[in-house]
Amino acid sequence: MTFIRPRYSRSQVNRAGAILIAPQSCSDTDQDWAGEVLANWRACHGYPMNTFQATLRQKLAFIDAKAIVAQRLKRAPSVILKLQRFHGMQLARMQDIGGLRAILGSIRKVRKLESAYRGAHFKHELTSSKDYIKEPKADGYRSIHLVYRYVNTNVSAYNGLLLELQFRTRRQHAWATAVETMGTFLGQALKSGQGEQEWRSFFANAGAALAVVEKTPAVPGYESYTREQVFKLLANAEQSLRVLDKLQGFAIAADKILASRGSGAYHLITLDSGNRTVRIQPFSMTNLEQANSAYGQIEQRTKAGEPIEAVLVSAGPINVLKKAYPNYFLDTQEFVMQIRKIIDNVTSTRHRR
Repeated sequence: MTFIRPRYSRSQVNRAGAILIAPQSCSDTDQDWAGEVLANWRACHGYPMNTFQATLRQKLAFIDAKAIVAQRLKRAPSVILKLQRFHGMQLARMQDIGGLRAILGSIRKVRKLESAYRGAHFKHELTSSKDYIKEPKADGYRSIHLVYRYVNTNVSAYNGLLLELQFRTRRQHAWATAVETMGTFLGQALKSGQGEQEWRSFFANAGAALAVVEKTPAVPGYESYTREQVFKLLANAEQSLRVLDKLQGFAIAADKILASRGSGAYHLITLDSGNRTVRIQPFSMTNLEQANSAYGQIEQRTKAGEPIEAVLVSAGPINVLKKAYPNYFLDTQEFVMQIRKIIDNVTSTRHRR
């Protein structure tokens, strides 16, 4: 099994990040070099991610055997956007280049998994954590984030790399999926807090309604609203924007998912939003370097203006991939179902009156 090792120093990685966010001031040679550095820096997170995934699955076996587990390497456009958004951030210190996600069946199970990690005797260092369930973001986002610094005396080349673990419920995952899917088709970075206010307000409202359903703390701005008021606001906003109709219209028919034959430990998922197609390319564990190369090639096409997005993930069979990364399949059925229930609740309440 071959894993990619870091080839550049932290200072070189940070220099590459500076070039990537201001390419107009650098030569083509410098830009090419910076792209190579980013590709290597991202790829070398594969080894520690595999280690953490094994531990995560072991813990989930006793907490939620039906939980979905996935890992992914952050997309280059997302890396660059984050560097641009947060002044002073350095590429070598970015916490979520390598990310793992667990999607569980309930808030109680999310909390049990969080406790299992906080009480674990790791050599790896927990450097930071965010409880966005107890304190949701103003945009409606809810999840638990734990960031670890990798430590392994036997494989010191990877020491110091940062990994982010996210624990969330299926409802929270459905919300995040809908935000990304709608952002893709509106051409707006809703996930990053950008885009038209009416859409951002809708998703904040949706997040607030789902927080009510899960009986967790309110999304900022909705603390003083009753359950009925939150639901009514959501129903009115949905009717105005026709969100559910739009999301259902984005769904890709099964025969348009073009999966290459064969199985693999990794899958490169490419979404062509213009043609509404998805291609899934499998790679074995021994072909990880080839997978990262293919990932980089597609991102170059994205940079050149093609309406495509790609992500390299490890989540198991294709049916599990769809559950772990539904936004790449334009699948927002879970979100549509949850919001439909809330709207039906408002409608039935009106009829009883």
